[in-house]
Amino acid sequence: MFTMERINVAVLASNRGSNLKRLWELVKKGALDVNISMLITENPDAPILKWARESGLESVCIPVDSRTREEHEKDIVRHLEKHDVDLIVLDGYRRILGPVIVNAYRIMNVHPSLLPAFPGKNAWKQVLDHGAKVSGCTIHFVDESVDNGPIILQSAVPVMEDDTVETLKERILVEERKLYPEAIRLFAEGRLTIEGRRVIIKESRGPVSRQT
Repeated sequence: MFTMERINVAVLASNRGSNLKRLWELVKKGALDVNISMLITENPDAPILKWARESGLESVCIPVDSRTREEHEKDIVRHLEKHDVDLIVLDGYRRILGPVIVNAYRIMNVHPSLLPAFPGKNAWKQVLDHGAKVSGCTIHFVDESVDNGPIILQSAVPVMEDDTVETLKERILVEERKLYPEAIRLFAEGRLTIEGRRVIIKESRGPVSRQT
C-alpha cells in the first residue's frame, strides 16, 4: 500500500552546521515536514557533532584516513542505507563527493554566490575582489563537478561599498537560512524535476507517496 510519509534527510557537515541547526528548529516547530535522520561528519572536532549529540540527533564521524575516497564513501553509504535516506543535505561539508554517493542519492548544497559566478572556495572574497555589485546564494543539486549541479533556487543580496568578507557572509547567510528549507520543502513535496541543466518547480500537489 502507499502511505504519506516524511522523507528522511541526512546532513553532511564539517564545522558549525548553522543551516542544520536552522532546519532542526523548523522541524521541531512543525514548519518543515521532513525527518532529519542523522548527521555525518568527517571532522572529529566539528562543533556541530557535539551539538547533535546534545540535541538527540543521531550522529557519526567517519574520519578521512588512508582509505581511498571510494572506500570512505562506501562507509558513508552504509550508514545512509540504515536510515533509508531520501535526500542528503550538505552544510559546509569539506569533502568533494564522488560517484559512489552522487550516483546513489539526490544531494543538495548551498553555495554563497549566484552560481555559475564565483564557484569554489571563499566565494565572498572572490565577489569583493571582483568588485561585484550583487551577490547572494544558490541552492543546487550536486553532481561530480564542483558547484556546477542544476540550480534549484537563488536569492540575491546587494554588495555594499564598505563590505568585508564577514559582513557579506552574514548578509548572505540570512538568505541561505530562508532558501535552504524552501528547497528541501519543494523536494519533499515531489515538486522538483530535473530536465537537462534546468530544475523545473511544479505546482503544489502535496507530499510524496512512499511505498511501504
